[in-house]
Amino acid sequence: MKNKVGLKIIFFFLLFIVNMNVCHATIYRAKLTGNDVNLRSGPGTNYSSLKTLSKDSEFTMVNDTIYPDEGGCEKGWYKIYYEASATGYVCGNYITVSTLVFKEEATTECEIALKEAGFPASYWPGLCSLKEAHPTWEFSPVYTGLDWSSAVDEESECGKSYIASSIPTNIDSTCKNPYSKTWYPASSTAVAYYMDPRNWFSENTIFQFEYLRYSDLLKDKYVDATNNIIKNAEFYKYHLGVGNNLGAIINEAGLNANISPIFVGGRILQELGNSTSLYNLYSGVYEEADGIYKGYYNFYNFGVTDSCATSRGPSICGLEYAKKNEWNSVYNAIYGGASQIAASYISVGQYNGYLQKYNVVPTQASKLYGHQYMTNIAAPSSEAKTTYNSYKNLNVIDSAFVFYIPIYNNMDDSFYTENNGAVDTPDDNTTSTLDINTIVVSSGYKYQSGIISGISQNTDVNIVKSNLESIAGAGNIIIKNKDDQIINDGLIGTGFKITIKNQDSEATLNVVMHGDTSGDGVVNALDLLQVQKSILQTYTLNDVYGTAGDTSGDGVINALDLLQIQKSILGTYTINY
Repeated sequence: MKNKVGLKIIFFFLLFIVNMNVCHATIYRAKLTGNDVNLRSGPGTNYSSLKTLSKDSEFTMVNDTIYPDEGGCEKGWYKIYYEASATGYVCGNYITVSTLVFKEEATTECEIALKEAGFPASYWPGLCSLKEAHPTWEFSPVYTGLDWSSAVDEESECGKSYIASSIPTNIDSTCKNPYSKTWYPASSTAVAYYMDPRNWFSENTIFQFEYLRYSDLLKDKYVDATNNIIKNAEFYKYHLGVGNNLGAIINEAGLNANISPIFVGGRILQELGNSTSLYNLYSGVYEEADGIYKGYYNFYNFGVTDSCATSRGPSICGLEYAKKNEWNSVYNAIYGGASQIAASYISVGQYNGYLQKYNVVPTQASKLYGHQYMTNIAAPSSEAKTTYNSYKNLNVIDSAFVFYIPIYNNMDDSFYTENNGAVDTPDDNTTSTLDINTIVVSSGYKYQSGIISGISQNTDVNIVKSNLESIAGAGNIIIKNKDDQIINDGLIGTGFKITIKNQDSEATLNVVMHGDTSGDGVVNALDLLQVQKSILQTYTLNDVYGTAGDTSGDGVINALDLLQIQKSILGTYTINY
């Protein structure tokens, strides 16, 4: 099946038209200045919320028109694109508007350099904006030699690309090859949007074009950067608990396989997720099947094909693959997968995240449009954001990164660009039918009557909210601090309250972060002092704060809990209860 995209792309992606008699054209961008701002279906708070938008997110505006307020926003409303052809309204109180001017002739030093390198004029504004902010970054063109419309047709083949979005224009309803109940065959409109490199020239999503070989310039940063990416995942916590520093192991594997450890860490996170659902693959303790797979690890889901997983289950499929490849240690498994990716993808022309989804410059002609690592069309931009956040947190964002960016023939200068639409989960506002306890557990946390736990110290509120909303649906999670105020950022801690809604009811759960008796979201000397005083009966830890002090889970606060908190502060013990 092929969906011809010519007029469809122009219709859905039309943002500006460059006339032969006009010397330039303008595109308008909106940047969010507030956090958790509602995107609405109309210009007023009386309209339904389509999703919430994060601070500093950037979007392309349909135009620069200010739509009259129909309630709730004194400055009026702007209309933006937020996912492929989908549009919504944002209150003008929470955005700043900027412009990008597209020229026929290069005038600035950056534009001249990009033109000489071979980048078309439609690439200049976005890349020069990034170059101005990060002078050390370099951009190299990748000449595909492919016709743009034909390439989109090929990538839109039924069964080749999927999207976690229920927006009708993003779904190919003619494709009778469903992947799951939440993943849909992507329409050519959605494929064209995610495939167009110009849509991702923002500070974070540009990293899908990062060259993925091991960089000596970052060798001293890789361990911390990789651990920062995976630190909230259950597989990381498990291995930390048994004495494995995954960041160091991934760094060694990346060095030996000549592949970026940060990319490897992000890929493992993409495959294993944050929860314990693939515990058998990463723990090495699987004892079923007569114990023949015990001691084997698979961090990449290799071998877990749809047909095998359906008939035999992911544990058997993944561990059988691991056994065949002798992945009988954590290092062997991580290095083995990394070296396979390096040999099978990076060495054959798929040397960044974008090209691993859209194989448009293969070293073997027979692999053109095939040999894709993933079917999720949002994966390259999603992984790019993870990578960017890790670099930013370590203050290495201005290192000498090199980005290899594809160019196609006959790319229309009329295109739609948006920089925050990439997600791995549905963005609609559907409320889950799952029980409250199932929502909590499926989000990677622990549920007990009236209590939610399993949240790591130093965790931001928005991360918890995002994880819960990925199951409960956008807009169905409210988090309040100890003063009963709704909050959307800062650290979450003991004593906070989380209200979760499903289709039939809602429940408010108390947060218990074991070891955090003071409720500041970290385990530190204050908590140690409070537990010590509680044991001496000179201080009382009431309610959830007392539960938080019982780190061993034996029902009492005693010397064992004091010792565990002390070791946690020293970094020699992880409180997992």
